[in-house]
Amino acid sequence: MLEQRKPKHGRPLGAKTFDPAPALAFGAVVREKRFELGMSQEDLANAAQVERSHMGKIERGEHLPNLVLILRLSKALCVKPGFLVDRTAELIK
Repeated sequence: MLEQRKPKHGRPLGAKTFDPAPALAFGAVVREKRFELGMSQEDLANAAQVERSHMGKIERGEHLPNLVLILRLSKALCVKPGFLVDRTAELIK
């Protein structure tokens, strides 16, 4: 018979923390700017060299991009990276 283990406290092995507020705000900023420019999600994904499905996850706040992707997105959206970050910070407040 298998021995029953007691659950351990804390995060499971390999789990990472994720704060949804910045991810949701960043996604909203990207979507807002993309709409302003009249770009499709696929056009933005191609311009930023990312899979369209990943672009959707970013816009829905399911993924928070790293610095390299923020730089690519800002270039594709014709804004400075600081604009995306500053606007995200405004939405979080």
